[in-house]
This record gives sequence, C-alpha cells and structure tokens, in this order.
Amino acid sequence: MVVAVLVVGRSGSEDATPSVTQATPAVRTTTARPTRRTATVRPGDSLSAIAARHGLTLDDVLELNPRLATRTLRVGQRVRLRP
Repeated sequence: MVVAVLVVGRSGSEDATPSVTQATPAVRTTTARPTRRTATVRPGDSLSAIAARHGLTLDDVLELNPRLATRTLRVGQRVRLRP
C-alpha cells in the first residue's frame, strides 16, 4: 500500500507550491516477547485472537503449538506463547 501526502507551504512564504511526497507505510514488527508463557482459551476465542492479544502472529502460535488442533479449541485449554 502506498500513501501519498500533500504538503502545502504557508501563505506568504516563498515556497507556496504544493508538493506530493510518499509516506513510508507502517510495518508491524514483533520484537517484544509476551510476558506470559501460556494463555488460557476463553469462550469465543480463536488462535488468531489469542495471538493478537499477546502481540504474536498466528504462525508464531502454531509454531509453538505443533500438536494443537485449531478446530477443536476448548475453553480452559492452555496455549503456549513462548518457548
């Protein structure tokens, strides 16, 4: 996604000609590790919701929980968040 920003000089200044510059798109990086080792599945939870709540991606959670059956999550089940 490309975002364009219109920059207009102040009135009365020598450079009052509008110019267009490209803004750098925001990139999500996950540098902070979750503080908890596990999360407990709550009613209505999905793995992606658990991952987002703890600053992880779905792939991160699946990598840490290779035997986890994503279609049969149970309330109270533990999901690993970090090694």
